[in-house]
Amino acid sequence: MISKTQILFSLILLSSFSLNAIHVLCEAPAPASAPAPAPASASESQFISCGSSPDGETDSSGRKWASDSKFLTSSDNTKSATTDYQDPALPSKVPYMTTRIINSATSYKFSVSSSQRLLLRFQFYPSVYGSLENTKAVFDVKANGLTLLRHFSPFITALALTQAYIIREYSLVPVPSGSLTITFTPSSKHENFFAFVNSIEIIPMEDTFKPADLIGFKGQSIDIQGSSLQTMHRLNVGGGYIPPINDSGLARTWLDDSPYLLNAAFGASFFDGVFLGVAIEADNSVTVQHTSDVPEFVAPLSVYRTARSMGPDPKVNENYNLTWVFQVDANFTYLVRFHFCELQSTKANERSFEIFLNNQTAEDTADVIQWAGSIGTPIYKDYATHVNDKEGDEVLWVALHPNREQHPQYYDAILNGLEIFKVNDTHGNFAGPNIVPSKMLLNADAAARSFMPNLL
Repeated sequence: MISKTQILFSLILLSSFSLNAIHVLCEAPAPASAPAPAPASASESQFISCGSSPDGETDSSGRKWASDSKFLTSSDNTKSATTDYQDPALPSKVPYMTTRIINSATSYKFSVSSSQRLLLRFQFYPSVYGSLENTKAVFDVKANGLTLLRHFSPFITALALTQAYIIREYSLVPVPSGSLTITFTPSSKHENFFAFVNSIEIIPMEDTFKPADLIGFKGQSIDIQGSSLQTMHRLNVGGGYIPPINDSGLARTWLDDSPYLLNAAFGASFFDGVFLGVAIEADNSVTVQHTSDVPEFVAPLSVYRTARSMGPDPKVNENYNLTWVFQVDANFTYLVRFHFCELQSTKANERSFEIFLNNQTAEDTADVIQWAGSIGTPIYKDYATHVNDKEGDEVLWVALHPNREQHPQYYDAILNGLEIFKVNDTHGNFAGPNIVPSKMLLNADAAARSFMPNLL
C-alpha cells in the first residue's frame, strides 16, 4: 500500500493506533504436541487461530478456526497470548485477539493437497505482549524452504501503513509430498527478539496462472505456472471494499482503488486540472455472469459489476492517462492481472485503449468486447514486468489511454479489477525490506508514547 496517498490521514490514524496499543496476558507454554494429524481431507481449507484454546474459535461471520497447538512440531519456547482490547479497525475478535509468541525457531506442519496450488495467508496484529517490546518482534518466515519474510517487523510495517493489522498472502506451487512446513525464526541480530503470528490460512486453489509476456523484452515470457507468488495489491476498481466473507471461495480481501489513483483525493473527480475518472456500475439491463474461461474462483461477480472509466469527454481523455501507482520491492518480477468486463459498449472498437506498465506498452489495442465477445462477460489478462533497483524504482505505474490510431467510437478506457503479484526470485525468495515510516509518523508515535508511557 502506498502510504504517501494517506499522509493527510496518518496523524489521526496513528494516534488511534498508538494510544490503543495492546497489553496482553502471556500464558504458560502449550503442552508438547504430537505430529499434526491430517484434516478430514488434505484438500480442505484450513483456518488456524494461533494461540487459541484447543477447541478453536468461531469468527463473527460464522467461520470456524482451529487451534494451532496440534500443528506445532514442538511447543518448546512458544507461548499463547490473549488480549482484551479489540482495535476498532479489526473486522472481528477472531482470529486477532489470540497469538502465538515464538522465542526460537519453531515449525508448523500441515497435511495439504499434493496436486493443487495453495493460498497461504498470515495475519499479524502488532501489540505489546506482556513485558515484551513490540519493536523486538522481528523475524523470518519460511515455507518448505521458500523464504517468505526476512527481518520482518509487523509493528514497523503497521506504523508505516497506518494499519491496525497486516496481511501477508502467497500462492504456492503444489507440494508433491503433501506436507507443508512453515518455520518462524526470531532475528538473531539482537537479544530477546521474538516472532508472533495471529492466524494461518491454507486454502487449496485452482491454478489460473499461465506463461505471461515479459513487458520490455520482446519474445520473452515468464513461467508463472511454475512459480510461487506473493499478493502485493488486490483492488476492486470503481467499486468498494470487498471483505473475505464476500469473496468467491478464497477468503480474499479486495480494496477500493481510490487511494492508488495518481493525484487521488477522496471525493474529487479532478486534481490540479487532471481528471481522475468515474466509477460506473452495471445497470439492471446488463447481466454479468462467470464463464468457463473465468470461473467463480477467479474473482467475485461484484468485481466485474463495477468499473472505472476515463469519463465522457473525449477531448479530456485524449490528453491524459488514467493512472494508478503502487509501492513495490525492487529487483523482482511482477505479474499484473487486469480484470475486465464491459458494462456499456456492445460492439468491437467502441472502446479501444492502450495499457502501460511503468511507461512501457503492455497492450496497444485493448478491446474488452473483442476479447470477451459480449457485454457482461468477464475476462482477465496477465502481463509480467521487472522492477529494477534504481532510484525511484520502488513503484509500479499502471496506466490506460485511448487508442487514437484505432479511431474508436469512444475515446475511453475501462478497468474492473487489478491484482499485482510478486514472483519468487531464482533463490526462492520473496523477502523485501520493511516499509519505513515517515518522520511525521515516527514523531507522532513518539509523542503518543510520551503522553501515555504506561500503556506504550
